[in-house]
Amino acid sequence: MSTNLFSETASAPAVSTEPRGFITALVATAILAVRKYLKRKAASKAEMVSLEDFCAEMLATRERLHSNHLAILEKLDSNHRELLAALERLATRINALEAGLARVDERTRK
Repeated sequence: MSTNLFSETASAPAVSTEPRGFITALVATAILAVRKYLKRKAASKAEMVSLEDFCAEMLATRERLHSNHLAILEKLDSNHRELLAALERLATRINALEAGLARVDERTRK
């Protein structure tokens, strides 16, 4: 080792022309991608359902939808009746106001 600060240092080793690390990374990535694809493909197979089970589930779903539909229709009918009753109350109130206004109008004309 030299104590002279201005002396030339040993040159760094030349970079290899073969990108071994890059090739290794590409191969590892390809292997991982293939494994992931195969694992996903194996897990995607669904269990077979018998026709009887399918029909039973379909009928249960239909009954559930039918009962929900009937509940919604009952709620709509209830809301419709409430709105008609409120409209009737408002109509009688408006008629009473119109009659009172007509009387006031007759008194002020003379």
